[in-house]
Amino acid sequence: MAKDRGRFSLDAPRGRAGMLNRTPQPSQDRFGRFSESFARAMGTSGFLIGMTVFVVLWLWWNTAMPRDMQFDAAENNYTLLTLILSLQASYAAPLILLAQNRQDDRDRVQIEQDRQRAERNLADTEYLAREVVALRMAMTDVSEHVVTREVLRQELKALLESLEDSRDAASGTRAPADPS
Repeated sequence: MAKDRGRFSLDAPRGRAGMLNRTPQPSQDRFGRFSESFARAMGTSGFLIGMTVFVVLWLWWNTAMPRDMQFDAAENNYTLLTLILSLQASYAAPLILLAQNRQDDRDRVQIEQDRQRAERNLADTEYLAREVVALRMAMTDVSEHVVTREVLRQELKALLESLEDSRDAASGTRAPADPS
């Protein structure tokens, strides 16, 4: 027991020392989720309204305010605003494409699962159809030998008459016939 305590240090849990030495890798899934949420947010009316308000305020400030308070003058054709909007577009396009690619991948997987499910349903349906046909064939074979109610009544009536005849023969008298 004392040997076991000496081999392990307090800063590394047992059996996981190798995990602690690895450098963390950025999660591609986390970045993909970020790109999807970014693309989803850019496609809303709130984003468009907010962006419009931002641009209008920017233009108004740099046009209506005194020259010493302007930070992107109209004389310079709003260079900073143009740079900001270009930078936003240059990052937005790849993020939107990444989100679309992830959606395409999910759709492809979903289509494959739907195809497999349809194949299983078709196989099940064909199996059930064969079983129904087999049951129908078995029923037609059996129906030739099935006793119906009418046949059973006639047989019972014949047995009853036979019993009455044998009873009458034993007693020597004949009972009146049943009108039904």
